[in-house]
Amino acid sequence: MRPYFFLGFNLVALSSCSALLCYLLINKGFSATLLLVVLVGVALSAHIFTLFTRQQKQAEIVIRALANGDSTLGLSQYHPMRQQFDQVKAQMQTARFNAEQQAQFLQALLIHVDLAVLVSDNSGQVIESNPAVSKLLGKNIKHLSELGAVGDLLLKAERNVRNTLHWQTGEQQDTLSIALSIAEIQGKVRRVVSIQSIHDQLQLKEQQAYKRLTKVLTHEIANSITPLSSLANTCTTLLPQTLCFDELEDKQDLQLALTTLASRTEHLGDFIARFRQVSSLPTPKLAPYNLASVLTQIVALHQQQAFSQGTTFELNINTQQLVMLDNSQIEQVLVNLVKNALEVLATSQQHNAQNPNKTPTIQLTLAQNHAQQLYIEVSDNGPGIAEHVIDMVFVPFFTTKQQGSGIGLSLSRQIMLNHGGDLVYVQKPQGACFRCVFG
Repeated sequence: MRPYFFLGFNLVALSSCSALLCYLLINKGFSATLLLVVLVGVALSAHIFTLFTRQQKQAEIVIRALANGDSTLGLSQYHPMRQQFDQVKAQMQTARFNAEQQAQFLQALLIHVDLAVLVSDNSGQVIESNPAVSKLLGKNIKHLSELGAVGDLLLKAERNVRNTLHWQTGEQQDTLSIALSIAEIQGKVRRVVSIQSIHDQLQLKEQQAYKRLTKVLTHEIANSITPLSSLANTCTTLLPQTLCFDELEDKQDLQLALTTLASRTEHLGDFIARFRQVSSLPTPKLAPYNLASVLTQIVALHQQQAFSQGTTFELNINTQQLVMLDNSQIEQVLVNLVKNALEVLATSQQHNAQNPNKTPTIQLTLAQNHAQQLYIEVSDNGPGIAEHVIDMVFVPFFTTKQQGSGIGLSLSRQIMLNHGGDLVYVQKPQGACFRCVFG
């Protein structure tokens, strides 16, 4: 109430001075008393103006400080706007607290979410990103152009887009799904890019498609092969020895045809049986194992065969960690890979006899990748795999060997996928290299 009291007192005094000034001016004319009253009136007016200016300046300073986030300043207890100021202050503090809480929540969400998110300005310069970006891409992205051709597409886009990108981190290949959202935030254009790996989903769909195809083919082919094999064997046994033909060769041809038909249908039946393994793998029975001991057993199992063909093993153990796995299934994967390497080296030795100084070598390595995943590499110093067939090596029934069935690698990859890992081909300067990654 003090400001109102001072303002009222000054207004009453100024009014009294004005009245007295008029009275003296009318009745007394100009005099010393009149001059004194004029001076008092001017002093009162100046005091009122000073009082108003001081209150206005104080309110301006406090409001500016409040707008800048400084809540330590406040209006005096007797300021006429104290109540309204306290209400505004409380509302601003509540709004700022809610905004900070929301920002902290979004920041925590971005940190803990697996989805990689980049926020850039309209020129592509990255303003904000979460840790999932460097984890997924293997490096920090400073500009969208670092994403290659897709990055250029994101920079030129004038509307929301979605695309896929083949990405390689070190020796590890991945398939990424990239989505762009363009938004205007505080009057500025921002490009929000979300990135996620779809490599596992694509592999899962691929394996499911192979399984469905395998089940259909094995069912239909097996239904046809079984009676054919039975009929061929029956006809062979029913063919009488006394049966006569105009030409003896005709009888021999008939016997050969029936025998060949029975033999080929039997072999085809065996092939279908192996074919079924791709779609009927049992669920892994997981238990903790030391992969170093598993590799030692694999080397011991193939040591005699390797010695007989002049091949040497190199075993590199860089970790002794335990991993949950089905020992029998993982041993089958490693046996398939080592067997393939031995066959390739044996064949390459026969074709490259002119280079006797080159010792055929199979290298087995146990280590960890940048994502701290355990992996086993089986590599050799043979001719390697032709670049145009690399994408086909895991396709069921695709093989480059004359006597191969094309089941081994696809079956091995299915086993690794069932263990939450993967089997990938790693390109090396020389030879072939397959990596078993444990998830």
